[in-house]
Amino acid sequence: MAKALDPHAAIVTEATGLDAGGTLRTADGQPLARALARSSRRARRRAFLLVLPLLLFILVTFVFPIGQMLQRSVKNDGFSANMPQLTAWFHDHPRGAEPDEAAWGALAADLQAASKARTIGVVGTRVNYDMPGTRSLFTSAGRKVRDGLEPPYRDAMLEIDKNWGDPRLWSVMREASSAYTANFYLAAIDRTRDDNGNIVQVAEQQRIYLKLFMRTFWLSLVITATTFLLGFPIAHLLATLPTRKSNLLMILVLLPFWTSLLVRTTAWMVLLQQQGVVNDILVGLRIIGENQRLQMIYNQTGTIIAMTHILLPFMILPLYSVMRTINPSYVRAARSLGATSWTAFRRIYFPQTLPGLGAGALLVFILAVGYYITPALVGGSSGQLISNLIAMHMTQTLNWSMAAALAALLLGGVLILYWVYDRLVGIDNLKLG
Repeated sequence: MAKALDPHAAIVTEATGLDAGGTLRTADGQPLARALARSSRRARRRAFLLVLPLLLFILVTFVFPIGQMLQRSVKNDGFSANMPQLTAWFHDHPRGAEPDEAAWGALAADLQAASKARTIGVVGTRVNYDMPGTRSLFTSAGRKVRDGLEPPYRDAMLEIDKNWGDPRLWSVMREASSAYTANFYLAAIDRTRDDNGNIVQVAEQQRIYLKLFMRTFWLSLVITATTFLLGFPIAHLLATLPTRKSNLLMILVLLPFWTSLLVRTTAWMVLLQQQGVVNDILVGLRIIGENQRLQMIYNQTGTIIAMTHILLPFMILPLYSVMRTINPSYVRAARSLGATSWTAFRRIYFPQTLPGLGAGALLVFILAVGYYITPALVGGSSGQLISNLIAMHMTQTLNWSMAAALAALLLGGVLILYWVYDRLVGIDNLKLG
């Protein structure tokens, strides 16, 4: 016999949503926990589908290219893929082993095959990265061995060019026989391997990369400090003026964004050259003589001035966004309690601007580290940054592996800076607006 439903229990179930077993249920009788979980999954799925286009865009245009760059920095199979027999000999013999007749025969056979396949230039270019001046050696030998050589192969190759007997060349070819190598990173920090495989410094006249890295970070730091000194009072003025006047001045701050970067840079070239506007004004005011015109272009001075002007809005805007929210009564209260204007600024106002200052400094520094166009146009030889050398390897020397290694080190330096900032200041305190 079915148990009769307690009228009192029915009233409680209808009022509280609890069934006879004490389980919360929805109006349609579904368990509440299951309905909430299903609703949460539906919301997460909807949110994921909304951000999916942006996620795909970031993966295709940012993550994948960085991954390819990192792979390119350690992989270059230009030699190993086109010189298989000599590569196999290197793998079967320990470092320091003298090349025997089999090695010379493998070299001759690979040169002949590469010449016929028209990849001899790729082979020579790969070796030329580690030993400049050897590309012509490979291309010349490729033409001469195209119809084959008669043994003994060693004598035949040395007859073509005695440089084939150079132990340094064989050591470089051994390093190039591996598709994956850290040599490009070694070259990026002015290091190389000697004939025995030991890591040593390159010749003094070839030590350029570390110097460029140091110059890049130093100039970026100077530019960041300069934009702060110029941008802080401007941001403070914008934050304290009435809205109508501050909006008018904000247009002047944003105006550079409406002008081409190339136009702004070339304008500085006109202003800063020795026969330019700035020098003409200084001569006209008799501050300097006609024969004392300042050299402010094609050096570090030109780079600092032009990049400070270009990056100044990136410092002003984060500072302004934070200063706008600071209650002026705090400073007035400090002064009413006896603090001087300097003490009130130093202990009350300035600490509240640190989130905007940190955001602006980080933004300006990272942008300055990777800038290319402005240093290339106004920097000259002393104002070039590491980005200019990366571009040179990409477009002129076509040493993409070296460019990738330099870019990877630059990326690593920026990530370390980001980590230090997070440890000292806290990335949660960063405010961009």
